[in-house]
Amino acid sequence: MVPVLSLSPSPSSSSVIMGGGPSRTISTGSIQSIVSLTNFGIKAEVDSAVREEGLRHAKVKLEARKYKTPSFASQLLECIQLIRISSWVSPSITQDSIKVDKVSGSLTNAVFFVSCPTLQGPKTLLLRIYGLSSGSLISRPRELHTLHVLSSQYHIGPRVYGTFENGRVEEYFESTTLTPSDIRDPTISRWIGARMAELHSVDIEAIEQTSTSREEGKRWEIGVRKNVKSWLVPAADVLALPSVSDTIRAEFDLNTFKEDWKRYMTWLSTVDDVTNGSRRVFAHNDTQYGNLLRLQHPKEFVDEHRQIIVVDFEYASPNPASFDIANHFHEWTADYHCSTPHLLDPSRYPTFEERRNFYTAYIGHTATYGEYPIVDEADHELQLKNLDEQVRFWSPSSHGMWAIWGLVQAREDVEAGTLEPEFDYISYSRCRMAAFRQEIRSLGL
Repeated sequence: MVPVLSLSPSPSSSSVIMGGGPSRTISTGSIQSIVSLTNFGIKAEVDSAVREEGLRHAKVKLEARKYKTPSFASQLLECIQLIRISSWVSPSITQDSIKVDKVSGSLTNAVFFVSCPTLQGPKTLLLRIYGLSSGSLISRPRELHTLHVLSSQYHIGPRVYGTFENGRVEEYFESTTLTPSDIRDPTISRWIGARMAELHSVDIEAIEQTSTSREEGKRWEIGVRKNVKSWLVPAADVLALPSVSDTIRAEFDLNTFKEDWKRYMTWLSTVDDVTNGSRRVFAHNDTQYGNLLRLQHPKEFVDEHRQIIVVDFEYASPNPASFDIANHFHEWTADYHCSTPHLLDPSRYPTFEERRNFYTAYIGHTATYGEYPIVDEADHELQLKNLDEQVRFWSPSSHGMWAIWGLVQAREDVEAGTLEPEFDYISYSRCRMAAFRQEIRSLGL
């Protein structure tokens, strides 16, 4: 999830990178405690170019802070020409005709819109320049590989046109970001269900580059389990900081959480339906409204659900299908633009009829890819009930994962003694932890 952005005048009021809510990038202040973990799956990478087979690469390095200078425009044009983006291959395009609008700048990325407003041919591009320390936060090679496979083989997400020494050039979507009310709309909810089914059809092996598909526990581990295990140590480090009160430490009580989590995972193994509702899929894991875009000008003769574009695959990984759906339903209860963006409102959780509407689209499109058999109406109802039950079983895991994540994110504000943080990660974690404990109790645990 990306932070709320304040856009400067640009080719459009929205784009592929807009979003809302708490930043899903590990905060700057948490780098030191995280990169020291060998089981976190993240390694500090040498300052070397990140490349991907099948993508053109330009040996050009761009300095984000110089984006307003003629030299930046000259290097950028050289980069675009070396990557050979078709709509930009024209002698009429000069460095003077290029317009660069900065959209965001942070440790992780500096993002820009690149256009030629005086010319009709060139399509607007999205330029992403990696932050100096971003290799310590996420695996750039994995991220690039995932994006390239999804866009080139499955037509999901933005196309990556090519890379350069410290970034990449992506497809720009003229679009609007969905809102909390949008994802509750029955039609849009069906479109999201269909889009999720398409993502879940992606072969895990294609992303994980394993020798045997879906070999859980050997070549890969489901993301929710891996994340909680990896984030618990830095989360505990945050709670150990002197500025954290004993009351807050006692409320989180991570030792009890570890016991509850272990018992819950053991119980899940006895009810987990890995062939149907909880089959292992390549999941997005963060389908909140800020990561869902609606094209402003969808192409004709294309399935209407494809006007929904899913972005931000930073947390994408193998997971149970039911986890990804449960996580999306919890995002129905969030409003990251209200006066209390850190609190979820359980009353906004979708009703069974609203969930049924989503499931019907999801199962219908999943059947298209051969994962669900096409059955009669009676068996279809059984499929719906099975999926809903599995979503209920995996629902607490979403709360548990983001509760621990929020603690890690809180480090920078806690160390700085920030009284009114831009986003209250501690309160967010308290909300998610309380929900986790309440839901496992409702399951009899």
